[in-house]
Amino acid sequence: MKTLKQYILEAEKKGIAIGHFNISNLETLKGIFEAARKLDLPVIIGTAEGERNYIGVKQAVALVKSLREEFDYPIFLNADHTYSFDKVKEAVDAGYDAVIFDATSLPFEENIKITKQCVEYARSVNPDIIVEAELGFIGSSSKVLDGIPEGVKITEEYLTKPEEAKKFVVETGVDMLAPAVGNIHGMLKGGKDPALNIKRIKEIKKAVGIPMVLHGASGNSASDVKEAILAGMSVVHVSTEIRVAFRKALVKSLQDNPDEVAPYKYLKEAVMAVEQVVEQKLSLFSNLD
Repeated sequence: MKTLKQYILEAEKKGIAIGHFNISNLETLKGIFEAARKLDLPVIIGTAEGERNYIGVKQAVALVKSLREEFDYPIFLNADHTYSFDKVKEAVDAGYDAVIFDATSLPFEENIKITKQCVEYARSVNPDIIVEAELGFIGSSSKVLDGIPEGVKITEEYLTKPEEAKKFVVETGVDMLAPAVGNIHGMLKGGKDPALNIKRIKEIKKAVGIPMVLHGASGNSASDVKEAILAGMSVVHVSTEIRVAFRKALVKSLQDNPDEVAPYKYLKEAVMAVEQVVEQKLSLFSNLD
């Protein structure tokens, strides 16, 4: 089987993107995996720090690797939004396929310094591991929002700058970069987020020359996401839309079956709801729709 890095480079050449979906339980993983298998597409499972604390770092690795080995399928695991070197080390040592170090709250030079440390450690343990970093603050929570997250500014002067992105990539050696290009974590009530700055995506891509990642794609229009992929995004993150679909389906299932006590029965609709969202997103990202 090819490595995650090889799949991402192939996607980059084809002008498509690999879907990245976050989980915090087995049911969400099941829905994502079934959708990916249906379309025969590689997929990345993400667990941010809070999700890892809930599932277990080694337990998440065991779950994803068991699926990869049993079905000989390209499903990979990413340590999403990791805020310290120690937590990066924990994920790398546990056997994650990729890790994201997020130091967007730190000054630029400090971000570079710790990101470089993370890259060097990860590569010393596993040469095939992917290390991603963020440059530009887009919020930090996958939830439904009343407005733009506090501290996030999406006007052009506050977006990630191409020249800074180039310096950052050169000095850190990261494999992938997640820039701020008008995207936000979470999704606005009403389901439609502000438009992405496609021009800035193209400028950053030209400057850095490595695969880029679109975070916070829940709530972005299909046309915006397609344009972002063509402009240089090779991985696209979706979390909030999955959470919303799961919760809505679970609530309805419990209301429709008030006497059911078997979790595998009343959770069935929630799994199917996740599968439907992921299938739709993967089709969009691979230009199958």
